[in-house]
Amino acid sequence: MESADKGYVTFMDGVRSCLPTVLGYLGTGFAFGIVGINAHLNIFEVTLMSLIIYGGSSQFVLCGLLLTNASIPGMIFTVFLVNLRHLLMSMTASPYFRNESLLQNISLGSILTDESFAVFSTTAAQEKHFTAQWMQGLNWTGYVTWFVSTLLGALVGNLIPDPNKFGFDFAITAMFVGLFIFQFQWELSKSTRKAIVVVITVAISLYLLMIVVSSALAVIIAALLGCVAGGLVHD
Repeated sequence: MESADKGYVTFMDGVRSCLPTVLGYLGTGFAFGIVGINAHLNIFEVTLMSLIIYGGSSQFVLCGLLLTNASIPGMIFTVFLVNLRHLLMSMTASPYFRNESLLQNISLGSILTDESFAVFSTTAAQEKHFTAQWMQGLNWTGYVTWFVSTLLGALVGNLIPDPNKFGFDFAITAMFVGLFIFQFQWELSKSTRKAIVVVITVAISLYLLMIVVSSALAVIIAALLGCVAGGLVHD
């Protein structure tokens, strides 16, 4: 897994690797702060949610459920399904850190996000050398940025009575689109056939599954089917 350069070794290397995704954290976190305030949460509750749940998509979904007076068990189960993809991401990352301590692995997995996983998976696919300290820098930079942006959004949330009017509810979707394009371009450069097969598999299965199951469960199953398709295709 060594490359020609020294790779990604220190905590500061991780901070620098996170910088391209910081704008995504800032924009989405700011939007969530505004949406959270307009879901009748106070600043403390909004920021505490970001510190504890730390999941952009699930936090937006939770705000919507709060506005519809959904039951507590229903909210817990929905957030669990939306965040279930983090289990898959952690399982994918864990073999690279099997020599680290249990506490180190718990720390790495607890604040792993879609953005940091995208950077990690691309780095791993390029067979560049990296360490747990690099991963910590990558994760913690995102975590702190998310908290700060959420706080800023909550502070100005009362000034924007209808965040949907300005498209803030679309922020999380826009971020995922950006991550997808970034990752897909790299996979396409490696294996055109495999990348196309995976995208088609996910798209078709997602469309069909959303007819019979919830959207959150459909995304999880479609992602798993895409992984299977990618594993079966060989160039």
